Amino acid sequence: MHRIYQHGLLFLMVLALPAPAQVQASGSDSSGWTAELETGGLWFSRNRARIPSDTGTTVDLRDLTGSGGDPYVRLYVGYDFNERHSVRLNLAPVRKTGRGTLNREVEFDGETFEADTPTRASYKFNTYRLTYRWMFHRDDDWDLGLGAALLVRDAHIELRQDNVRARNEDLGFVPLLHLYGAYHLTDRTSLVLDFEGAAAPQGRALDLAVQVRHTLPTGWHVFGGYRTLEGGADNSSVYTYAWLHHATVGIGYRF
Repeated sequence: MHRIYQHGLLFLMVLALPAPAQVQASGSDSSGWTAELETGGLWFSRNRARIPSDTGTTVDLRDLTGSGGDPYVRLYVGYDFNERHSVRLNLAPVRKTGRGTLNREVEFDGETFEADTPTRASYKFNTYRLTYRWMFHRDDDWDLGLGAALLVRDAHIELRQDNVRARNEDLGFVPLLHLYGAYHLTDRTSLVLDFEGAAAPQGRALDLAVQVRHTLPTGWHVFGGYRTLEGGADNSSVYTYAWLHHATVGIGYRF
């Protein structure tokens, strides 16, 4: 997590660099780049796993790692082609580790873990997303958009106990629906809803943020609010579900 914050600090330093003169003078141009740093606190209200799904033992990872709150960082880089069409890249790392004891014997990914024995757990769910948005409605009160995103997940769950170790890794791709809405409270302040998600019988991924955003005269903007991330998989190989809650604050700059 310290490394993530170092990267976030470097990101802010890059944002603080002055924009080229021709970009600063082109305020009327609807095309341009936007960079954002989001941070805050992160909590788990659910984090369960059973691997394999048919013969494994269900483990509540919060008993080993705790529920939070932990700091987190998300980075966004977006480009507006014009006032209707844009793309966005999002890097959202999540990692939680801790130590505790199991209240019963656990079968996990082919290994047996004893009850009442110190056990270390590691949970990782890093996501990288590329989103396209079409803003189909814009007026003085509302901006409404829809689109699609491609999510790449890099995840693992690991248990360690003395010389016993089990680690299940998952790297995959998921297409998501994207929805966006902004209600303009004033000329510079908006209430923003940002959603990306997909659901199927084998699993789901849902990411919803409700935030207040305020644009400053200098090209910077600040925002804050609430984000929830929920999802997992239930198939013949694994059962994993987590529900995360974020208290968010952030800063961004339009180039």
